[in-house]
Amino acid sequence: MRPLYFYFCPFLVFLALPLSAGAQDTVEVVPPPRSGSLARSPLALAITWIDSTYVKIVYSSPRKRGREIFGALVPYGEVWRTGANEATEITTTGDLIFGGHHLPAGTYSLYTIPYPDHWTIIINRGLGQWGTFDYDPKLDLFRFDVPTRQTDKRYEGFTISFEKEKDQTYLYLRWDRTEVRIPVAAASEQTD
Repeated sequence: MRPLYFYFCPFLVFLALPLSAGAQDTVEVVPPPRSGSLARSPLALAITWIDSTYVKIVYSSPRKRGREIFGALVPYGEVWRTGANEATEITTTGDLIFGGHHLPAGTYSLYTIPYPDHWTIIINRGLGQWGTFDYDPKLDLFRFDVPTRQTDKRYEGFTISFEKEKDQTYLYLRWDRTEVRIPVAAASEQTD
């Protein structure tokens, strides 16, 4: 039987999220150790406020554990759930300009197709997906490409984070020594 705090810790994290207005945050919620793949790929959150728009990404963070990642564990040219377990989901309370595309308020799946020199980013209307087994390209809202970059730091766990650079917010996807970054802005910022 799990201790009582196991059930309330994620709730308390979600409760505290709106209190961090203006923050650029990445929060990892690590469940107690247990057997199975879920324990090796803990639930994680990337959250931010862009003006008055709250943005949250929920994903499972797999670990490198000595494996070759891109081109091996995560094959090039194939749709990836962008993490482990369930497909990664992005929720926004207001309209965004996401990688140059209009993303209406709502919740969507975030898939990617990694290549050595770029990734294809996919925003899909299908929700509650396990991996890519039921991925339906007919539900894609849009796709676009972003270049990959090599990092000096090695990321043991797959990491999604929001970072503000000057007046621009970027969404970073990082694992091992590979990263991609996606510009994100409130739709109102682009029309003013």
